Amino acid sequence: MTSEFVHIDAASKVPPYEQIRSAIAQAAANGELPVGFKLPTVRALAEELSVAVNTAARAYRELEQAGIVETRGRSGTFVAAGGDRQRTEALAAARAYADVISRLGLDADEALRIVSAALRGRD
Repeated sequence: MTSEFVHIDAASKVPPYEQIRSAIAQAAANGELPVGFKLPTVRALAEELSVAVNTAARAYRELEQAGIVETRGRSGTFVAAGGDRQRTEALAAARAYADVISRLGLDADEALRIVSAALRGRD
């Protein structure tokens, strides 16, 4: 089920855990994964995506720290209701931008200058 939202690009410079994290965050932000949706276990996700268990665990851990998912003990991991939707969308957009910057080979300082200029243009 999760594989319809998450696709690992082995050729990408973006680590697999980040590809998983950003895909789930994006799907949660745009409502493709509704609040309360039960995600697969770490082991099931790792098997489904052919990644190491630690890779899937790190993605879930980062999603939980961002408030996008919540783990309810033995009941599993669910898309969180309390997550700040605007922050979640902004974080997903920032991650996508970071992916583009990485592919283009630009450094972080240049990326920040571009964002600053874009934000100033919206005033």
